[in-house]
Amino acid sequence: MKLHSRLERYLAGIGTALADLPGADVESYVEEVLTPIRANLRIRVRFADGQMLAINEAVVVIADALAHLDYRYHCQGPGDALLFRYDSTPHFPDLPGFPEHKHLPSAVVAAARPEVPQVLAEAARSAAEGDAGPLSP
Repeated sequence: MKLHSRLERYLAGIGTALADLPGADVESYVEEVLTPIRANLRIRVRFADGQMLAINEAVVVIADALAHLDYRYHCQGPGDALLFRYDSTPHFPDLPGFPEHKHLPSAVVAAARPEVPQVLAEAARSAAEGDAGPLSP
Protein backbone atom coordinates (compact mmCIF):
# COMPACT_ATOMS: atom_id res chain seq x y z
CA MET A 1 0.00 0.00 0.00
CA LYS A 2 1.44 3.38 -1.00
CA LEU A 3 1.39 5.81 1.90
CA HIS A 4 0.45 9.46 1.63
CA SER A 5 3.73 11.38 1.27
CA ARG A 6 3.13 13.34 4.51
CA LEU A 7 2.69 10.12 6.51
CA GLU A 8 5.64 8.48 4.78
CA ARG A 9 7.91 11.43 5.66
CA TYR A 10 6.68 11.46 9.26
CA LEU A 11 7.41 7.77 9.80
CA ALA A 12 10.80 8.07 8.10
CA GLY A 13 11.69 11.00 10.36
CA ILE A 14 10.89 8.97 13.46
CA GLY A 15 13.03 6.12 12.13
CA THR A 16 15.93 8.53 11.65
CA ALA A 17 15.50 10.00 15.15
CA LEU A 18 15.55 6.50 16.64
CA ALA A 19 18.66 5.54 14.68
CA ASP A 20 20.42 8.66 15.99
CA LEU A 21 19.45 8.02 19.63
CA PRO A 22 22.58 7.41 21.73
CA GLY A 23 22.75 4.71 24.39
CA ALA A 24 19.42 3.13 23.56
CA ASP A 25 18.06 -0.08 22.08
CA VAL A 26 14.79 -0.14 20.15
CA GLU A 27 13.13 -3.23 21.62
CA SER A 28 10.09 -3.01 19.37
CA TYR A 29 8.90 -0.89 16.48
CA VAL A 30 5.45 -1.52 15.00
CA GLU A 31 3.86 0.55 12.25
CA GLU A 32 0.28 -0.57 11.83
CA VAL A 33 -0.75 1.01 8.52
CA LEU A 34 -4.54 1.01 8.36
CA THR A 35 -5.01 3.02 5.16
CA PRO A 36 -2.72 5.16 2.99
CA ILE A 37 -3.51 8.12 5.28
CA ARG A 38 -3.81 6.46 8.72
CA ALA A 39 -1.37 4.56 10.91
CA ASN A 40 -0.80 3.48 14.48
CA LEU A 41 2.74 3.51 15.83
CA ARG A 42 4.03 1.54 18.82
CA ILE A 43 7.67 1.83 19.88
CA ARG A 44 9.51 0.58 22.94
CA VAL A 45 13.02 1.90 23.67
CA ARG A 46 15.31 0.68 26.45
CA PHE A 47 18.24 2.78 27.64
CA ALA A 48 21.51 1.38 28.99
CA ASP A 49 20.51 2.19 32.60
CA GLY A 50 17.25 0.21 32.24
CA GLN A 51 15.03 3.23 31.69
CA MET A 52 12.15 2.51 29.27
CA LEU A 53 10.26 4.77 26.87
CA ALA A 54 7.02 3.61 25.24
CA ILE A 55 5.59 5.62 22.35
CA ASN A 56 2.03 5.06 21.11
CA GLU A 57 0.39 7.20 18.45
CA ALA A 58 -2.59 7.12 16.14
CA VAL A 59 -2.03 9.53 13.23
CA VAL A 60 -3.98 10.50 10.14
CA VAL A 61 -3.50 12.88 7.23
CA ILE A 62 -6.31 15.43 6.99
CA ALA A 63 -6.25 18.12 4.29
CA ASP A 64 -2.58 17.31 3.58
CA ALA A 65 -1.59 17.83 7.25
CA LEU A 66 -0.70 15.21 9.84
CA ALA A 67 -3.10 15.04 12.80
CA HIS A 68 -2.70 13.02 15.99
CA LEU A 69 -5.90 11.22 16.93
CA ASP A 70 -4.37 9.93 20.16
CA TYR A 71 -0.93 9.67 21.73
CA ARG A 72 0.95 8.48 24.81
CA TYR A 73 4.67 8.90 25.46
CA HIS A 74 5.50 7.08 28.71
CA CYS A 75 8.95 7.06 30.29
CA GLN A 76 9.84 5.16 33.43
CA GLY A 77 13.02 4.60 35.36
CA PRO A 78 14.88 1.32 35.83
CA GLY A 79 12.78 0.57 38.94
CA ASP A 80 9.52 1.20 36.99
CA ALA A 81 8.93 4.58 38.64
CA LEU A 82 7.27 7.16 36.40
CA LEU A 83 9.64 9.79 35.04
CA PHE A 84 7.13 11.44 32.70
CA ARG A 85 4.17 10.68 30.46
CA TYR A 86 2.59 12.93 27.88
CA ASP A 87 -0.87 11.86 26.76
CA SER A 88 -4.19 12.99 25.37
CA THR A 89 -6.46 10.92 27.60
CA PRO A 90 -9.31 13.27 28.58
CA HIS A 91 -9.08 12.86 32.36
CA PHE A 92 -7.92 16.33 33.51
CA PRO A 93 -10.56 18.70 32.06
CA ASP A 94 -9.52 21.66 34.25
CA LEU A 95 -6.01 21.88 32.81
CA PRO A 96 -5.32 24.47 30.11
CA GLY A 97 -4.92 22.82 26.71
CA PHE A 98 -7.22 19.94 27.71
CA PRO A 99 -6.96 17.06 26.90
CA GLU A 100 -3.18 17.36 26.38
CA HIS A 101 -1.08 17.11 29.56
CA LYS A 102 2.07 15.72 31.16
CA HIS A 103 2.33 13.42 34.16
CA LEU A 104 5.36 13.89 36.42
CA PRO A 105 6.21 11.80 39.47
CA SER A 106 4.26 14.09 41.81
CA ALA A 107 2.06 16.25 39.57
CA VAL A 108 0.08 16.55 36.36
CA VAL A 109 0.70 19.71 34.37
CA ALA A 110 -0.63 21.29 31.20
CA ALA A 111 1.63 20.45 28.26
CA ALA A 112 1.14 20.47 24.51
CA ARG A 113 2.01 17.31 22.61
CA PRO A 114 5.74 17.31 21.91
CA GLU A 115 7.19 15.94 18.69
CA VAL A 116 8.61 12.41 18.97
CA PRO A 117 12.24 13.60 18.54
CA GLN A 118 11.70 15.95 21.52
CA VAL A 119 10.40 13.05 23.63
CA LEU A 120 13.37 10.92 22.61
CA ALA A 121 15.75 13.73 23.58
CA GLU A 122 14.03 14.24 26.95
CA ALA A 123 14.25 10.52 27.72
CA ALA A 124 17.90 10.37 26.59
CA ARG A 125 18.78 13.36 28.80
CA SER A 126 17.10 11.70 31.76
CA ALA A 127 19.01 8.45 31.14
CA ALA A 128 22.32 10.27 30.70
CA GLU A 129 21.82 12.28 33.88
CA GLY A 130 20.56 9.29 35.84
CA ASP A 131 17.84 11.63 37.06
CA ALA A 132 14.71 9.92 38.33
CA GLY A 133 13.31 13.25 39.51
CA PRO A 134 10.66 15.37 37.79
CA LEU A 135 11.52 16.86 34.42
CA SER A 136 10.19 20.24 33.38
CA PRO A 137 7.18 20.31 31.02
